[in-house]
Amino acid sequence: MSTVIQLAIVLGIMVLVHEFGHFAVAKLCGIRVEVFSIGFGKRIIGFKRGDTEYQIAAVPLGGYVKMAGELAGSGTDLHQDTTATDDPGNFSAHPRWQRMLVAFAGPVANFLLAFALMIGVGMMHNEVQQYLSAPAQTDYVPANTQVAHTGIESGDLIVHYDTIENPTWDQVAVRSMLNLNQNIAFSYIHDGKRIDTKLFVEDKNGPDNFSLDTLGLIPIMQTTPVQVDTLESDMPAVHAGLKSGDKITAIDGLHLHSVPAILAYLQDEAGKPATLTVLRTEPNKAVQTLEIPITPKMADAGDGSKEYRLGFSYIPPPVKVEKLPFDKAVAASWKFNKKGSYLIVEVIKRLFTRQVSVKSLSSPIGIGQQIHQAAEMPGWMPLIGLMAYISLNLGIFNLLPIPILDGGMITFLVIESIMRRDVNQQFKERVYQVAFVCLLAFFAFVIFNDITKLSFFNKVKP
Repeated sequence: MSTVIQLAIVLGIMVLVHEFGHFAVAKLCGIRVEVFSIGFGKRIIGFKRGDTEYQIAAVPLGGYVKMAGELAGSGTDLHQDTTATDDPGNFSAHPRWQRMLVAFAGPVANFLLAFALMIGVGMMHNEVQQYLSAPAQTDYVPANTQVAHTGIESGDLIVHYDTIENPTWDQVAVRSMLNLNQNIAFSYIHDGKRIDTKLFVEDKNGPDNFSLDTLGLIPIMQTTPVQVDTLESDMPAVHAGLKSGDKITAIDGLHLHSVPAILAYLQDEAGKPATLTVLRTEPNKAVQTLEIPITPKMADAGDGSKEYRLGFSYIPPPVKVEKLPFDKAVAASWKFNKKGSYLIVEVIKRLFTRQVSVKSLSSPIGIGQQIHQAAEMPGWMPLIGLMAYISLNLGIFNLLPIPILDGGMITFLVIESIMRRDVNQQFKERVYQVAFVCLLAFFAFVIFNDITKLSFFNKVKP
């Protein structure tokens, strides 16, 4: 229920902002807006001011505006009815350039919302994990992974990944998601020599479960040792004598800098006894260097699967947190939204070229899960960042030249401007009907795909 409420609030805000863009520009252009609705379906409460009925409807997922001259039942999209142009308040009675402005206003409002959200984040609490913007240097390369087959080893530096020269870990993650189950250009530095090769970005468990770890890419997340936080009862760490505050500098002489790297090493060793090199600081004593023998235990990994574990939680890798001045917050927001927009456009392009699977898309069910996860994370950054990204998605999606979307109407207006006459209304209505059925089928498939991913339909691994 909390997920449903969070989804309704977030998507409601996104769609309301989109519709307010249409509403505001329509009013400025002198177009009569007959209904501005929060939610869909049956009207619950409302009032009328001027020509516009303002209402709250039963289904609180977004909203819509109804303008004079729209086709009946067009809902949130601007489908013009050119049969009644005598009324000066009619949508179709206005010049095509004004109708284009109204159509553009919804997506632009979403872009402005995303921009404003990230400016606010930058000014109040700009937080990023430090390693994401660092050079892509490996911490550990698990055996028998696609990355291991390229010959790269622990500590090597990735200098080319797909189309990116000298990538950061953030860029490696993005380019990986865009190239699932494809070969990409891959170069790294080993012993001072550049190795140019290919990497197959293998995705065994679907895009929702893909991670760089499973590919074999484990970043150096920090330059300091892993620090033990709390210990689990009846697990190897507590039995071996580890204490809260201990710093693990090496395992079997291998210097690793993150828990994912340590866990990957334990899986490769298949439960063999290991030796931890630990720095321990106790009150009124000098720092001690200890060699602690330990034998991993096969235990629950927290997701229903099992793996070799030691049984301790750790202090997370460092993050950069700062309050940016307005000008720098604007620059950071521009960078975030520019990168997000390019990524969305590239995903859409690769959908049409079959380089990205439709199964990687999310319906409201998948989006709801992402919103719920973001809401449970500490701080506002995960949720606000996701909201900005959803707003970008909504804006760009609506600009696609597909009938019944804003972009489809803009396309018709451009065609009509070139022809200097209106497209036949009956033809236009048929195109809208076909497009509506196609989009409905598309969304039904995406929703069904998300339903099949729910844990209810999947057996938990023993």
